[in-house]
Amino acid sequence: MGDDNKQDMTSKLIGMGATFLTAWLAQKILAKVWHATVGHDIPKPEEPGEARLGELAAAAALTGAVAYLARVFATRGTAKLLK
Repeated sequence: MGDDNKQDMTSKLIGMGATFLTAWLAQKILAKVWHATVGHDIPKPEEPGEARLGELAAAAALTGAVAYLARVFATRGTAKLLK
């Protein structure tokens, strides 16, 4: 029973690390693609600026989708790796 707990904790830690790394990398890629496409950085909520509502909504939707997909791929990849 002790080995199962250690394995579960190890797999959770690896999964969390993989999720963090994948989300970070995906965010960097998204920022570069956004800048290349639109010509400026992704608008941030705390920055006052002239970003229109449509641009803010698109940035939020893309960021959320990328973060979610990164989490899914990291979780599934870790599960396959640890089998």
